[in-house]
Amino acid sequence: MIKITLVAGARPNFMKIAPIVHAVQSKQKEGFPISYRLVHTGQHYDKKMSGDFFEQLNIPEPDANLGGGGGTQAEQTAAIMVAFEKELMANRPDLVIVVGDVTSTLACSIAAKKLVIDVAHVEGGIRSGDLSMPEEINRMVTDSITDHFFTTSEIANNNLRKLGFSENQIHFVGNTMIDTLMANMEKLKRPEGEVFDGLIPGQYFVMTMHRPANVDQEEKLKEMINAIMEGTQGLPVIFPVHPRTAKNLQNLGINDPKLYMTEPLPYLEFNYLVKHAKGVITDSGGITEEASVMDVPCITLRNNTERAETIELGTNELIGTDPKKLKPFLEKLMQGDWKKYKGIPYWDGNTAKRIVDKIIEIYS
Repeated sequence: MIKITLVAGARPNFMKIAPIVHAVQSKQKEGFPISYRLVHTGQHYDKKMSGDFFEQLNIPEPDANLGGGGGTQAEQTAAIMVAFEKELMANRPDLVIVVGDVTSTLACSIAAKKLVIDVAHVEGGIRSGDLSMPEEINRMVTDSITDHFFTTSEIANNNLRKLGFSENQIHFVGNTMIDTLMANMEKLKRPEGEVFDGLIPGQYFVMTMHRPANVDQEEKLKEMINAIMEGTQGLPVIFPVHPRTAKNLQNLGINDPKLYMTEPLPYLEFNYLVKHAKGVITDSGGITEEASVMDVPCITLRNNTERAETIELGTNELIGTDPKKLKPFLEKLMQGDWKKYKGIPYWDGNTAKRIVDKIIEIYS
């Protein structure tokens, strides 16, 4: 029996683990001796940031919730490590699978390796080159102790080769977030509420911002939002506000009638909005992947990205964090002069199946 522990922590993790859970369940139905234990670290503990994802994406309730949310980065890392070590000692697997680049990814990898348990990193090898990002530290440390990498792109493969990892550790499988997107494309649904009822497909924008470079300086945040509202030429801008950003917006006094600030939206509702938007303006990484596959123009308000394939083959443009640089890109987008999705290898909805097949091959 191959025993897997699958770790989910923060919001993006849930979209990445859902198809792996489903792929393992499919193998179990076929009679393969494989089992999984789903561990939620509790890093995101607000229902809108976690519970909705288990319900909408048809993931079973976790076998364990470590309750590791809250506190500083160090406090959270420590709490998750302590709790996950106890979990592993009580339920020792053959393999721990971590996904993405959040605090839980780092903490659970370290705890597993200290107990001499193999670690597989889904989305291994991606890099932004920006050490001011906590996520970059998480990626680097996790990858340094990982046994098997399930990668999303040839760029990630080359990053790992340069670090000296062997070809039999690097498994180019694609992107499980796209598995989730494709599996749920027909289930996407318009959010409920007056704000959303009047939206015309292709005649509104979706915006997300949460990174410190964009939201921690009030005047700069105000300047950025003003530049967005000016460049979108009177079209509605839907802004689901991350809890971190909400605090910084309270003092700004922005009162544009076309800017609709909403609560964070569940997965199916948010991606419905993205699919039907004229464009997306974001500082997120994952949204650039989903927007690209849905062939929706995407502007990224960052100076670097760990998802360069969304620029080379997708619909994403990286413009930096200077509000003054936004205007020409929005003009181009409004004129309909934007690049189209060219197709990214293995982003085809079958990534999780390739992952589970490879695990069976390695551990049988």
